[in-house]
This record gives sequence, C-alpha cells and structure tokens, in this order.
Amino acid sequence: MKFSCEKYLLQNACSTAARAVASKSPIQALEGLLLEAAADVKVTGYDLKEGIYTSFSADVSQAGSIVVNSRLFGEIIRKLPDGIVTVTTDNLNINVKCGKSDFNILGLSPEDYPEMPAVDGQNQITLPENILRSMINQTIFAVADNDVRPIYTGTLFEVSGGELTLVSVDGYRLAKRSEKLEGEQMEECRFVVPGTALSDIERICEDKDDPVSVSVGQKHISFSIGETVVVSRRLEGEFLNYKKSIPENFRHVLKVERGELMTVIDRVSLIISEKNSSPVHLLLNDGSIECSCVTPIGKAEDVCLCEGSGEGLEIGFNDRYLMDALKAAGKDELLLCLNTASSPCILKASDGSDAFTYMILPVRLRSND
Repeated sequence: MKFSCEKYLLQNACSTAARAVASKSPIQALEGLLLEAAADVKVTGYDLKEGIYTSFSADVSQAGSIVVNSRLFGEIIRKLPDGIVTVTTDNLNINVKCGKSDFNILGLSPEDYPEMPAVDGQNQITLPENILRSMINQTIFAVADNDVRPIYTGTLFEVSGGELTLVSVDGYRLAKRSEKLEGEQMEECRFVVPGTALSDIERICEDKDDPVSVSVGQKHISFSIGETVVVSRRLEGEFLNYKKSIPENFRHVLKVERGELMTVIDRVSLIISEKNSSPVHLLLNDGSIECSCVTPIGKAEDVCLCEGSGEGLEIGFNDRYLMDALKAAGKDELLLCLNTASSPCILKASDGSDAFTYMILPVRLRSND
C-alpha cells in the first residue's frame, strides 16, 4: 500500500475514526485504526459496539490495507510538519514520511480486524446536520451515566406524524426536543441510540445544513455525515412513556430571563461542593424568585426577577440538574411551570413553541435547608 495526501486530511480522518477505537481490548486490532487505500483512503475505528469510518481523497499509487496502533499513529501524524504525507507499507512494516521526518513502525494484519455489521436500513430519516447537532446537544445531558437501567444510557429517537423527537431521561430529569422533518412522510419508528455514540455524532456534525442520512436497521443504526459514517448498535428495552410523565396543567407559571436565572443559580451554588452538597432553595414570590443555599461552610442568597407569582411556593433542586437544563434551553425567555414542592418542574420556551421541554424532579427540603 502506498498513498500521499495533505497532512490535515489524514489527521482529521484519524482523529474522527479514533473516537470509536477501543482503549483496551483482548483483540489487539480493536486498539488500532484500519487503513484501506483504493480509489480513496478509508480510515476505520471499531470497538464492537460502535464503529466510525471516514474517507478522503489521496494520491493512491498502490492499493492495500493495514491496521495501525491508533494512539501512536495519531500522535505521529499530529506532530508531523504541515505538508504532503506519504504512507507506505511493506508486509506489516509502515513507513511515514513528511518533509525531513521519517517514521518506521509495525502494524497488524487487516485480517485480524473484525468486520463491522451491515445496517439493513428498514427505515430512512434525513435531516440537516446543524439540526441534528442541536437536537443532540439539547438532550444528551439528561442521559443516564450508570448501567442500572441500560436503556436510559441512550436517547430515544421517535418518528411520528412527520416529526422527529429525541428524549433522554436518567430518573431525575427528562429532556425532550422535537423537529419537523421536511420532505416526504417518514415511516413511524422508535429506537434508542447509546449516548456515547451520540456524543461522537455531535462532535462530527458541523454548523451547516448539509443532509444527514439516518438508516435504521433491526439491531443497528448508521448516521451518514458527509464522508463519515457512524454505525452503532441499538439499545434494547422498554423506554419511559414520556408523554404520560410530563404534566400538562400547572398552578404556577413564571416567566424568567434565562441568563439572569443562570447567573443567580451559579452564584448561590458556589458554596456547594462534593463534600458539602445541598439543594438550591427557590422561594417563588410575586415577581421574584428568591434563591438560597445552605451548607456547612456558609449560606448564599440572591434574587431573580420574574413575571407571575408562585404564591410563596418553596421548592429545592439539584443545582447541576437545573443549570444543565438552563444552559441547553437556548431561548432567552423561559416558562417555569410548577404545581407543588414535590411535583416535577417543567421548563419550556415562553414563545409558545414546544420544540424543547425539560422536566426536573425536585429535591425534598429539610428544615435546615
């Protein structure tokens, strides 16, 4: 195998595919990248759960393939001078040249590299790259970070009535984001994508409106983003019936400036730490929200103005859960919708759009909070 290309093309391809490389595996080849040169050069990373492959144009003088150690090869390419890189293989020996830099390293046989599963594509979804990126960004923070309920370590994708909805839930909060799908009517479907794969997809997507094609198979899903394809297994299990979980009627609806509330919550939570944890206490008055926090090291208080009245309702929240929702909301004005101190709080846009909805469960307040 022999090919030449601009350094940045090879570096970008390796860093993208390396997101799916196994950090440690009994199969040594899975700790590497599969390089394949034919008409173009294709770089693949795969850890048996998720696979990423991407292609780029190069001057290929001899076709072939080899597996390279992902960490070492990636560092070599990154630290090469800018210019044309030439990669040549002789059996399992790899030579990398760029300018005066010259590296010789050992690779592995491509026959040792497991084959990625094919996605049968029972259904297709197409949406702009920037929209998919935004939808993931506004829901992924609520994905569960433990395996107590494996199904909640992923995000639900639901296509219904020409609309795509993403839902993440971790038992303490829920994030929902919907978007109309343009063009032809999509077949209704539901599937759950692991959060780890969605994190990679969010980083790969750029802020442009090029189409992303999502192919839904029986056991796997693929996302085609430009010259890059991400293949992931589907998570199996029963996902929460989110439509029944989100309240529709509220006793108190307060309109707040997102930036001001974030600033106030950020201030009062300064005295919260891993050793000194405590909920943020909200006292909802007429036209204001009094925020406070008490921990063994002190007390912090601040006030956020609002429109509406909570009639003196007192409620507590985990500061991080509340801040995550406020950061992801994206709208300047939000509605804080509540019923009682023990029922969920709903955050949504004040302009009446239902593109996003966040539900946060309150924390029970003790007398000394």
